[in-house]
Amino acid sequence: MSSFQTPIESSSSIKQSQTQESTQSPIQEPIETKTPDQETQQNPQLDSTLENQEQEEEEEGECGFCLFMKGGGCKESFVSWEKCIEDAEKNQEDIVEKCVDITAALKKCMEAHSDYYEPVLRAEKAAEAEAVEQLEKEKEKVDGEKAKEDDKA
Repeated sequence: MSSFQTPIESSSSIKQSQTQESTQSPIQEPIETKTPDQETQQNPQLDSTLENQEQEEEEEGECGFCLFMKGGGCKESFVSWEKCIEDAEKNQEDIVEKCVDITAALKKCMEAHSDYYEPVLRAEKAAEAEAVEQLEKEKEKVDGEKAKEDDKA
């Protein structure tokens, strides 16, 4: 016989070889497993994701205001201010007197980063204006009462 095959003969030998291949079990390569340390060494982005998860777990109990304050450029100033307040409360000290310098530094930092802290600065100004208004009303009330007492005398 010759080595030349007709299209029909060629087709049947291809089908025969495909049938043999499909009945053979595929070769399975072992699955490579890694420890968490190996994962983070090979994928630094995973490492930063894990750090962020740990940081989020630590911050989970914090108030929204604290998280906001720590999210801007004045995180260190805010943390120092927070610690000062906590220490003053714990030691039953006057908060205003003890923390005046740290509060001023925090406010200065917030003004330097006003693009981020603008909502807090605006709220602070509004609260300050309301406090001044309340003080003026109380003063008018006291002055009015003094005037009545003077008229009686």
